[in-house]
Amino acid sequence: MQKVLYLLRHAKSSWKDLSIADFDRPLNKRGKRDAPFMAAKMKEKGIIPDSIISSPARRAKKTARIFSEVLESPLYLESDLYDSAIDKMLWIIGKAFETQDEVMIVGHNPELTFLNNILSDTEIFNIPTAGIVAIGFDRYPVEAHQGKQLFFAYPKQYGTAQ
Repeated sequence: MQKVLYLLRHAKSSWKDLSIADFDRPLNKRGKRDAPFMAAKMKEKGIIPDSIISSPARRAKKTARIFSEVLESPLYLESDLYDSAIDKMLWIIGKAFETQDEVMIVGHNPELTFLNNILSDTEIFNIPTAGIVAIGFDRYPVEAHQGKQLFFAYPKQYGTAQ
């Protein structure tokens, strides 16, 4: 594979305080457990992205920081990954792939699931919280449905309670 894209949905966030704006919602107890667990699973697979690009929303940023620390990959925040159109996300991915071979995007649903379904050869219904999809591309620039889904991993697969 020439390029690999990892789509990571932020870990589970808290809805305890409804007065908190969506952008500022923190991870809940399960999210704080699942993010380091899944980061460790990715490290076991030998995954070390050239960069991790995250939405600046609190829950995504915290998830991304955990992955960045465990995988020892540099972290960048990109405001256009929060509540953004798919074409803007594709542009961000394309720019990253100009200089990097493995990129992790940390963001939100439904956009990440849509991205998988646009780019990969395998449609999925939903990327659950702390779920990761890896898509490999044989050629660059990436095009719709040209990617091969390499794996789809999420906490429940490993027996953690959802």
